Amino acid sequence: MFCVRSMNERHRTNVRRDLPSANRPDPKAHHHRRRLLRRHHLRRPPDPEKEEPVPGEAEEEEMVGASSSSVVNVYPLANYTFGTKEPKMEKDTSVADRLARMKVNYMKEGMRTSVEAILLVQEHNHPHILLLQIGNTFCKLPGGRLKPGENEIDGLKRKLCSKLAVNSPSFPPNWQVGECVAVWWRPNFETVMYPYCPPHITKPKECKKLFIVHLTEREYFAVPRNLKLLAVPLFELYDNVQRYGPVISTIPQQLSRFQFNMVSS
Repeated sequence: MFCVRSMNERHRTNVRRDLPSANRPDPKAHHHRRRLLRRHHLRRPPDPEKEEPVPGEAEEEEMVGASSSSVVNVYPLANYTFGTKEPKMEKDTSVADRLARMKVNYMKEGMRTSVEAILLVQEHNHPHILLLQIGNTFCKLPGGRLKPGENEIDGLKRKLCSKLAVNSPSFPPNWQVGECVAVWWRPNFETVMYPYCPPHITKPKECKKLFIVHLTEREYFAVPRNLKLLAVPLFELYDNVQRYGPVISTIPQQLSRFQFNMVSS
């Protein structure tokens, strides 16, 4: 900021002793004026050719750019074709077996890292999430465990191909993995997971990341015969912990910062 000081401040004129006392400046008043001048700085008139940026303007432009990148195109469910492929059996028959296998793998490889995909379609102009249903009750997002040292994006694409892609070169998948929208932690070998790692936990047992995956206008999905692919509306997932668990039921909140562009066919 450019500051113009007063003449009294730049030149400390000595008061002549031979002046009458009535005409002598009051030193206290002079000191008070100097303090006021320091507080209220005078600005030079702005130069129209060299106009300085308004504070916060750059940050606002960055925010606008960030918001535009958060737009998600959502296409109608009828745009996509669904088929079947060979069954993909689960490695565990119960939750207890899954936790026991997780404990064995933890002793060999350390913390389990997993990735899951949020695939969006629209029906009746409302976003729906694609979920895999096992049996009659259990639903999960497509994804799974990463190999030791595997990249998260590459691992998620590998899992999506295993769960939903056609085993044919005629239908190459086009998985466009976006940003991570949630991170969940499993502190112990239990079913409970948290959207944070408790401070007293130094060795968590699993870290799960949820990524939004942008679908193109046309896709072909091949679902294992022992699984079902459901399109579940966001309003049904919201706060429905009993039916879908804490990870899936909080997806509507995690997606609230995105702008959905409902593309009609």
